Amino acid sequence: MNKEATIAGQAVYSKKVLSVYDFWVLGVSNNYFWKCPTKLISAQFSMLVSPNHLDVGVGSGYYLKNFLPQTTKRIALLDLNENSLDATSKAISHFQPEVYCGDVLEPIELSGEKFDSISVNYLLHCLPGNLIEKGIMFKHLKSHLNQGGVVFGSTILGKGTKLNVFAKKLMAVYNKKGIFSNHNDDLDSLVTSLNEHFTDVKVEVVGCVALFSAKKI
Repeated sequence: MNKEATIAGQAVYSKKVLSVYDFWVLGVSNNYFWKCPTKLISAQFSMLVSPNHLDVGVGSGYYLKNFLPQTTKRIALLDLNENSLDATSKAISHFQPEVYCGDVLEPIELSGEKFDSISVNYLLHCLPGNLIEKGIMFKHLKSHLNQGGVVFGSTILGKGTKLNVFAKKLMAVYNKKGIFSNHNDDLDSLVTSLNEHFTDVKVEVVGCVALFSAKKI
């Protein structure tokens, strides 16, 4: 995998960008460009998150800040971006989160027991390669998931969905800058990658966003 491209995909998340992330990405972009309201991603998170959870690609920590159950016994954060890890860990410090800095395209070393749920929201479209190549992420995460555990998340597809003219322009700019790497990301490849490592695969496309979940048996 292209390590430089991986780094480029997360480098945009400076403290300044994180300060407006919720407004721009979750408020404006999801509603008007990607046509998948954040409330749908939030609902999936609320339904599938467990008290023993790993969040991968934490971003601003929005879902953790707003939808972690009070019964949470263990929460871990995994990201390649130190700014995201720092901001999110401080925001949910009362849960005493475990914090790991790492690249999901490489084998991941985490301490402690495995998790009952793992969430991966808006990370896949930032990773380099096509979705079959990015699928190595699922292999790496699977090793940290308990039997019967669920992996779930969302990603913006760059192929096979209808985009309005503004969404097309924005996605092209993001891909050119290396923020996104999803020109060839399509539904079939996502389903294939999930089925290679998990069972009970479910994928729903809303706008150009794929909401997915799968289980480890």
